[in-house]
Amino acid sequence: MLQLFEQAGYMAHGYCLLWEPWLIVLYAGSDLLIFLSYAAIPIGLIGFARLRPDFRQRHLLWLFAAFILLCGLTHLISIAVLWVPVYEVHGWAKLATGVVSATTAIVLFPLVPKLAALPSPAQLETANGALRQEVAAHETTLARLRETLDGLETQVAERTQELRMANAQLTVVLSEAAHRNNNMLTVIQSLARQTLRNSKDLEDFGKRFGDRLAAMARATTEVARSDGSRDADLGAMANTQLDAYRESYPDQIEVDGPEVRLTSTAAQQIALALHELATNAVKYGALAHVEGRVRLSWNLARDRDTPVLELSWEERNAPGFAAGTDPETTHSSGLGRALVEEIVPAQVGGEASLSITDNGLDYQLKLPLKPNEGR
Repeated sequence: MLQLFEQAGYMAHGYCLLWEPWLIVLYAGSDLLIFLSYAAIPIGLIGFARLRPDFRQRHLLWLFAAFILLCGLTHLISIAVLWVPVYEVHGWAKLATGVVSATTAIVLFPLVPKLAALPSPAQLETANGALRQEVAAHETTLARLRETLDGLETQVAERTQELRMANAQLTVVLSEAAHRNNNMLTVIQSLARQTLRNSKDLEDFGKRFGDRLAAMARATTEVARSDGSRDADLGAMANTQLDAYRESYPDQIEVDGPEVRLTSTAAQQIALALHELATNAVKYGALAHVEGRVRLSWNLARDRDTPVLELSWEERNAPGFAAGTDPETTHSSGLGRALVEEIVPAQVGGEASLSITDNGLDYQLKLPLKPNEGR
């Protein structure tokens, strides 16, 4: 080792340059600049290796760092040789540099195709642009799918609500049908007793009772019409509804009102209310007593520019009623009261009230008429 630094027999390189100051500075300055540069490059390579732990060719980075660092070391020794003739150290440093350089070259050439296959920045930018477009397309597709899903959920919710409403309407219809059947049986029983009381014989009873049942059937048929495609005369409809009761209760029912044309739907709803009121009068009200009287009347009024039909059902001389009586107790079920006070007014866009007087019942129904209704 000491022999490497043996200076006997050698002459410093500065003697070759005749110790010309400018030449010494040129050689020493150039070698120092090269050494500093060569020393900085491996630091950059090491930093890159730390920042990119995924880089597969890390051994190549270490070879380049060693090769460049050794090159810089030879230039540093060249500066020392200007004053100290350690040529053997300089030579071994060059040999080490040559070995590492050759090794680096041998390792590098097989890697050239792989390194060349790495995408360039422009290719990466193009690929990134394509990926961004694909991501945007996927996001658009997802947004459309979400919109479709939201639309489907909305449709399902709407259909579910429609089904609930249909079920609720069906329940009301079934309840109303059962209620009407019960009322009809009660009315038929009452008609039978009333007809039997005023009949001369069984044959007369059969004829009278059959005619009254036929009248009730016609009234029921009128109520069942709900297509809304034709208009109807209010007076004719009301008389059709009450004819069956007039046969059994002569001189107890009065109908009075001007000519009014209604749509079939409005006529049907009013017919339902009249049927319910008449049935209730037979069971509990004025028609359940000989002295009882029923008066159906209507007139036309105006609310601003809209014609309004005001319909009144009055029952008098009904001892079963007393002032302050709950109207609920005067109907066979809550459905009957709901029908005349809520369902019918709601269907025709009007309003209704039901009250008990000292010896009877008052029912008022107001509904707006369309331009082609009324007279």
